[in-house]
Amino acid sequence: MFETSEGGFLDIDVKIVGPDGDIIYQGERESSGKYTFSAHKAGIYTYCFSNQMSTMTPKVVMFNMEIGEAPSADKEEGDHNKMETMIKELTTALTGVKHEQEYMTVRDRIHHGINEATNSRVVLWSIFEAVVLITMTIGQVYYLKRFFEVRRVV
Repeated sequence: MFETSEGGFLDIDVKIVGPDGDIIYQGERESSGKYTFSAHKAGIYTYCFSNQMSTMTPKVVMFNMEIGEAPSADKEEGDHNKMETMIKELTTALTGVKHEQEYMTVRDRIHHGINEATNSRVVLWSIFEAVVLITMTIGQVYYLKRFFEVRRVV
């Protein structure tokens, strides 16, 4: 699972390559995605996130890789323990919830930073507006005072 959280249009190229060099998955200009595959060969699988289309804009990518267990080949009810199956399902669901909470924590930090930056800009803009308003007021008072002055010609 991956998601681009900062930078540009939040798009990035993704490629997953197997140990034999075969491309398992390839996507272009994706902002988020989830891809599941079975590793049929032992070896190193490579995940590549590329920013070739917009090298001027740095991007932040959050990704999560989870390695599961191979499904069991036994389908006999006698060999299967229902309680064990339910525990495995519950563990998988709890792991998903944990990953979702971690993702939400990262998003919360990002949004908090955006809010702080926006707040700083609003404060600076308000100070600028106040300075302009005071300057204009002083300028108008000075102009009106000079306009109504009586000048004597001798």
